[in-house]
Amino acid sequence: MAGLYASLRPQPPSSSSSSQQSFFSKVLLLLTILPLSLAVFAFFLQWRGGGVDDPISRWSPEESHKFPGMDSSPLATVAHSSQSSDCSLLAHTNTPSFPYYKDWKFKLHPDLKPKICITTSTSGGLEQILPWMFYHKVIGVTSFLLFVEGKAASPDVSKVLESIPGVKVIYRTRKLEEQQAKSRIWNETWLSSFFYKPCNYELFVKQSLNMEMAIVMARDAGMDWIIHLDTDELIHPAGAREYSLRQLLLDVPSNVDMVIFPNYESSVERDDIKDPFTEVSMFKKNYDHLMKDTYFGMYKEATRGNPNYFLTYGNGKAAARVQDHLRPNGAHRWHNYMKTPKEIKLEEAAVLHYTYSKFSDLTSRRDRCGCKPTKEDVKRCFMLEFDRSAFIIASTATEDEMLNWYREHVVWTDKAMNLKLLRKGILTRIYAPMVIVQGLRESGVFSSIVLSAQESLSKDKFLASFESNSSSKAAASESLPSRKIGRNQHSQAARRVLAESGSLFEFHDEAVPPRSPPGIDADVITEA
Repeated sequence: MAGLYASLRPQPPSSSSSSQQSFFSKVLLLLTILPLSLAVFAFFLQWRGGGVDDPISRWSPEESHKFPGMDSSPLATVAHSSQSSDCSLLAHTNTPSFPYYKDWKFKLHPDLKPKICITTSTSGGLEQILPWMFYHKVIGVTSFLLFVEGKAASPDVSKVLESIPGVKVIYRTRKLEEQQAKSRIWNETWLSSFFYKPCNYELFVKQSLNMEMAIVMARDAGMDWIIHLDTDELIHPAGAREYSLRQLLLDVPSNVDMVIFPNYESSVERDDIKDPFTEVSMFKKNYDHLMKDTYFGMYKEATRGNPNYFLTYGNGKAAARVQDHLRPNGAHRWHNYMKTPKEIKLEEAAVLHYTYSKFSDLTSRRDRCGCKPTKEDVKRCFMLEFDRSAFIIASTATEDEMLNWYREHVVWTDKAMNLKLLRKGILTRIYAPMVIVQGLRESGVFSSIVLSAQESLSKDKFLASFESNSSSKAAASESLPSRKIGRNQHSQAARRVLAESGSLFEFHDEAVPPRSPPGIDADVITEA
């Protein structure tokens, strides 16, 4: 019994098993403490660096998440964006939501091809020009040639524009007008029917002369493509493998000289729009992107009693390859002195035209033109019927009458009709531009540009530039009115010879003006 009892008593633990248990306890303690220590250390580093940031906010163009048009490789982000809805993209937050770069200067890789130049003639302010410009930078535009006057030529605006890489500002000085007075355009026939007329005709000639100079500047800068756009127009590069104008033009066959972008027209749904690029998402499609039966079948509903299907022009804008003998053919097209350019018309991409998108556009257009508000006189000033009607209303009606007219003729307030036309494909929703522009604004891009321009100029330098700009402005104010450009003795004599002996000069078809889309009674639809 004593032996049995002894065998049932617990044996004291051996020294080897005790050592093994102690080792496992220490390993377990180490595995617990180590991750906690690393987490505390990481938090300390982020706290010392200025706060805890979302890593997405530190993306830059040099890293893997690049915006379309800024790199030569396809984007991984494109696949992700195609899986998300437009509604999710439009969600507003209180923090920056456009993290694609942290440097507003857009340091595009110098080897990116093709190099694209946009030229414009503008008198707008920074609130108009900066969103327009940086939207196009995002989709791959390389450089901008800005022919400025009015507000755009003021020191506060022009100095900011001049500080932006890839931007060249050209002022309308007496010297510029003297240069343009010697242009061969004055001795040719294709633009002659627009000479010496007021308002829109005068602007059309001025734009053509500016485009002629822009071709030379773009060629000297090594550009591959040139586009003329107004600052109320945005290129919509639909149909490309990524949302990129650069990618779109990269895919154009090498034997094509000109690419036509049919225009879509903004269809505002409110009368209090302040920022069209971020508040307008509904557009009326161009005839070129619709079935003929749909266009004419819904023509009356889409026109809503206005003179035409579109309020203003409907023949789009064009991009041209920069090559020898290139010339403008009016503000909407390009041509070549030595050949008929080969052109293609894009099936999906478009120019988004934000026309009359703000109520104030009625009075701003009126204030730029000194014509009499009569049906006969406005024909001298405006090429399109709606512009004529709008000018008369803005010149003769009260504020309330103007607002009522604007609501009736411009604003799309009938939601049932809007839905019907959306289902038929006449109207369409396009969100990409408003997402991009809003993202740029939320990320502080525009404010950074202005602050950077101000900081780059010391007080003395700013005063000096102010005085220099004022003298340039004074010189410009002394120059001839732009519709009189070219009225020197030499040009007058050349035009007299042209009139008397046309056989000495090469004649061309008339420049392509802004044209309305085909009407309901059109028997033959011609290409614009």
